[in-house]
Amino acid sequence: MLLHIGLDDTDSPRGGCTTYIAALLVERLQELGAKFIDYPNLVRLNPNVPWKTRGNGAVCLRVECDPALEGAIKEVVVDAVESHAEFDCENTNPGIVFHTGAVPEPLGRFACRVIQGVVSREDAEGLIEGYCASAIGYKNMRGIIGALAAVGERLEGDHAYEFLAYRTPENRGMPRRLDVASVMEMDEATRGETFNNFDPEARRPLIAPHGPDPVLFGVRGESAEAVYRAGTMIRAEEPFERWVIFRTNQGTDAHLRRTSKISDLKPYNPAIVAGEVAAHPRTIKGGHVIFPLRDETGEIDCAAYEPTGRFRDIARRLIPGDRVRAYGGIRSDGAGRRTLNLEKMEVLHLAPDIRLANPLCPKCGGGMESMGRGQGYRCRRCGLRDRNLRKRSIQMERKLTPGLYLPPPRSQRHLTKPLQRYGKEKSRAPDGLFEPWHWP
Repeated sequence: MLLHIGLDDTDSPRGGCTTYIAALLVERLQELGAKFIDYPNLVRLNPNVPWKTRGNGAVCLRVECDPALEGAIKEVVVDAVESHAEFDCENTNPGIVFHTGAVPEPLGRFACRVIQGVVSREDAEGLIEGYCASAIGYKNMRGIIGALAAVGERLEGDHAYEFLAYRTPENRGMPRRLDVASVMEMDEATRGETFNNFDPEARRPLIAPHGPDPVLFGVRGESAEAVYRAGTMIRAEEPFERWVIFRTNQGTDAHLRRTSKISDLKPYNPAIVAGEVAAHPRTIKGGHVIFPLRDETGEIDCAAYEPTGRFRDIARRLIPGDRVRAYGGIRSDGAGRRTLNLEKMEVLHLAPDIRLANPLCPKCGGGMESMGRGQGYRCRRCGLRDRNLRKRSIQMERKLTPGLYLPPPRSQRHLTKPLQRYGKEKSRAPDGLFEPWHWP
């Protein structure tokens, strides 16, 4: 029989990791006799929901097994979640979903809604009742939403891969010990096959998280072979407990698929909006850059925050009349004012930057200065005076060109598609599994 096992919401800011529970289950399910038909699927959900813990990632394990093993597999899964989930955290509400057979289309559509918007637990419960073998939710049961979405998202379109290595228990919570030179060597050797390993602006590696979770490092790339090669190039100064290759929607813009009118934007939803810059950008306390964008239905502030580094310079160069396409998530301040937090921006059209300047002297070509309101102009070079001259219009050179702009890699979300992935989108799932895809 074909069995899909969805897991979500087991981590917390203090530790834990849903992918780590999945990595443990890879070993245990194979020991039971289950055969994996796909790499573990790591499905990043809508990154804008306020109740997420860290990366808002759910996992699905897809196996073939003897029907007689179903009960034992479910026991192993439940035991792993109950042993490793961060139940003490108020915002951690684990969920497990089991589905047998082919994944029906309604579950696929549900997954798209969870990645691209906000859904209710009741929506998930209705689908579970209609299509799934069983589900287990803990505490407020919110985790069943992501677990069901992971089952429904089969990653049949664009996808990437991630090699995730995990720390031994005694090292968790301690500074990670990686040879930075090996990260730079790996990045150079696998350029074009992996992405977001290193931030050139900050000159620092990006493959290692900073929190107390079990992940030692993760390398993302275009194929299982590429991330295996890259992962095994990293020289760690501490031992691995295990590693697994996941197939994932990271780096695909899966959340940014719907273009909206400004009047239709809702808090916590990802959005794509095309419009006209309505006023000059302003820099506010903290170094954040804000500019208003309008279309025929309304106006919204777009924000490029301080951590986005030089991306803010692109926003600062905009002027009223420029046309841009803004990508990001909608935040509300609780008083009805919405802001689009920029994840990327496409400059579609540049307005002419026309400025007024004092006239040139008609006699010698020198620069003229005003003699006072209504008094005309005087040439600084030859002294000519003329009350009839008027200011001249000058079209300034724009230090900006149309194109797509992204923040530096350190500020990109898991789902954001980096520039180097454009043109490498995939259109179908892999035919088989690369070996080895996990250890032990």
